[in-house]
Amino acid sequence: MSQSGDIPEKQSRAVERLVNKLTKEMLWIYILRLLQERPHYGYEIKELVTKKFGFAPATVSGYAIIYRLQRDGLIQSQESSESTRKYYEITERGREAMKLAKEFLLSTMSKVFDITE
Repeated sequence: MSQSGDIPEKQSRAVERLVNKLTKEMLWIYILRLLQERPHYGYEIKELVTKKFGFAPATVSGYAIIYRLQRDGLIQSQESSESTRKYYEITERGREAMKLAKEFLLSTMSKVFDITE
């Protein structure tokens, strides 16, 4: 969905805000989703978010979120023995956070859009 192309003009700003909130402002979910597949390094995460999810987070934002995820125990880092890159992987606590986030979003969707066609 484009941010304005398919959206009626009267609703475009509201829907654009929704898209922004559920993408850039919820970047942690997208990062954890990628790390569920395998460990990735920082810049690779940014590129994969753009490629897989269709939006480009700011590099600084990505690293700030990675730092917070690490601090909260949702991911951990490991140094590569082959390069100077630091790879990040999801922890068990991060997997649990993803389950809880999914439950919350599915519950919210069913309540909010229960009569929307």
